[in-house]
Amino acid sequence: MKISVGHGRDGAVERLEKRGVSRRDFMKFCGTVAAVMGMGPAFAPKVAQALTSDNRPNVIWLHNAECTGCSESILRTVEPYIDALILDVISLNYHETIMAAAGEMAEKALVDTMKDPKGYVAVVEGAVPTAVAGVNNEPGAHGKVSGHTMLDTTVKVVKGAQATICYGTCATYGGVQAAAPNPTQAKGVSEVVPGAPIVNVPGCPPNPFNLVGTIVHYLTKGLPELDEVLRPVAFYGESVHDNCPRQEFFDNDQFAPSFGSEEARKGWCLRKLGCRGPETYNNCPTVKFNQINWPVQAGHPCIGCSEPGFWDGENWEGINYMYADLTEI
Repeated sequence: MKISVGHGRDGAVERLEKRGVSRRDFMKFCGTVAAVMGMGPAFAPKVAQALTSDNRPNVIWLHNAECTGCSESILRTVEPYIDALILDVISLNYHETIMAAAGEMAEKALVDTMKDPKGYVAVVEGAVPTAVAGVNNEPGAHGKVSGHTMLDTTVKVVKGAQATICYGTCATYGGVQAAAPNPTQAKGVSEVVPGAPIVNVPGCPPNPFNLVGTIVHYLTKGLPELDEVLRPVAFYGESVHDNCPRQEFFDNDQFAPSFGSEEARKGWCLRKLGCRGPETYNNCPTVKFNQINWPVQAGHPCIGCSEPGFWDGENWEGINYMYADLTEI
């Protein structure tokens, strides 16, 4: 399995070629990233330069309360080099799940990176437990790494970072971890560290291209334009419904009555089966997962996983159960 934690080493293109990725393939990938960012083909060389230059930032990647599915979405991409670009080409100094170091050496890597005069960018996966717990009535004691609460480590790392990318809906808005009754009082990072320079890249999981695009934007232009819930407008500026291939059936009030029905197979709208595409902002229909497919194309309604309030659905006009008939909304 091609997992490695890199240190921003030189010769990135040459190392990709050794993995069977030609420069032509790499530039094709950079062109796709440019397109996802809403830029033209002429921006592809700048994407390549940003991902392979010597001025890449240190990165600290934290894991809090989550399932690690967001990292899995990167490691299992069809493209053979996205994992290398994210986990090897950038200077990923600390990653709690896949780093080889353990114990004191892992802690040293975290402390050394936080003290590096060059600074660092933080990537956070997972919600932050904040409830008081344990024999010492300690805030955030439901989740600890190396004896430190996730709450304490997240606050320290995010406050010291040049920028923080919250990757996945758990890190951005609490996600499944914050669903009722939420006994650990799990919260998104922006709620725990308000005012910090944070970019939210939500999804369950997010599309890895949105992470790569956010990193490239930061390296080339600084923080991207964000919407009111801190998502990059370039990736979350349009609703799923805006680009859904079943939209014409929605416009004609043609709704599939059940899964497996003839109407569903013909591509009729899935709104009657709980599709939340009109309320959900994400680029799933245009970018797709592994550039092959996405839930609605596969016959499943959009569940709104990139919206604040997922999983409880507080912004869905009170209809918070899966597969509800939403045709009257």
